[in-house]
Amino acid sequence: MSVRRPALIVFCREPVPGEAKTRLIGHLSRAQAAALAGAFIADALAKSASLAPSKLVIAGSAGGDATQRPYFRKLARHYHAHLVDQGHGSLGHRMQRALRPFADEGALLIGTDTPSVPKAIVARCMKLVQLRHVVIAPSLDGGYWAVGARGPIPPIFSGIRWGSSGVFAATIERLRRAHLPFALGPAWYDVDRWSDVILLGAHLARLGQGRRPHPCSATARLLQRLGVLPVED
Repeated sequence: MSVRRPALIVFCREPVPGEAKTRLIGHLSRAQAAALAGAFIADALAKSASLAPSKLVIAGSAGGDATQRPYFRKLARHYHAHLVDQGHGSLGHRMQRALRPFADEGALLIGTDTPSVPKAIVARCMKLVQLRHVVIAPSLDGGYWAVGARGPIPPIFSGIRWGSSGVFAATIERLRRAHLPFALGPAWYDVDRWSDVILLGAHLARLGQGRRPHPCSATARLLQRLGVLPVED
């Protein structure tokens, strides 16, 4: 008996100037930082849609109900995605709320701050959701860039110091204490600071060599306009 293909949830915030990628403001203008966040979202959704999940979900956060925001409604139409509002509460409560409807088929939830993560790695994490109760993929800043679950929601979304460098370690400790089987996805780097943007530019320059279209096309185009990524002849 085959296991149903999991859903894929893209967890994102509306890229409003002055509220998006604020740690980049100074190196970038408010509008540029927001545009970069928007490019990350576009690439995450394009990558996710190409993987043909059982359902593609945009879990949006905005100043009000995300399901009524023109920005998110346009994205949902373009990528044939189901749009939901993250709701209120801590990051953990919002992730738990997004995952809960998919207990039967399972779901993988990804953020948008890892635009260079290869599609094959996301696909691998989706496959792991079919095999384990919990899947978690660490990010190099001490958090995680993806989390998945199939079956009852695991007790890993409360009592965590979100935003700290100990999020991943605390989550793994929770899983072990609960004796829950889990699988680890590959680690990847977040893009939050200017040094991360420079790393991303160098990485995308290599990724784009001889490849059309670029695997992170929206981000690559914007970084070219910002002068971070060389414009190819």
